[in-house]
Amino acid sequence: MKRHEAREKALQTLFQLDGTELTIEEAMEHVMEGETDQFYKLLVEGTNSKQQEIDGKLKGHLQNWSLERLPKVERTILRMAVFELEYMDDAPSRVVLNEAIELSKTFGDDKSSRFVNGVLSKFTDQTAN
Repeated sequence: MKRHEAREKALQTLFQLDGTELTIEEAMEHVMEGETDQFYKLLVEGTNSKQQEIDGKLKGHLQNWSLERLPKVERTILRMAVFELEYMDDAPSRVVLNEAIELSKTFGDDKSSRFVNGVLSKFTDQTAN
């Protein structure tokens, strides 16, 4: 599975987990239908396990928004991107940003990609300095 597809499936899985009673295993099985992919699994499990830390990092970069008020798609994309930026080092930050923007264009509304780009740009600018 290509990484872009793994990110799409990870987004779908994490989206299902946000606000439902599904276990992580149930959500993964529902999306993957028996397939396996190590990068996908790392994204889902890592983002899920580090969610509180990620949310704390995100809250400092949201202007005029609370994390709870964000649309579920944008919140999930941001969490997944921050996990990749903070806890993985196998993709350059510009690649992670581009992937998050593409996911927001695919799954979000007309303004999603600009919003995600703005938040993640602030995040990467601050962590680079």
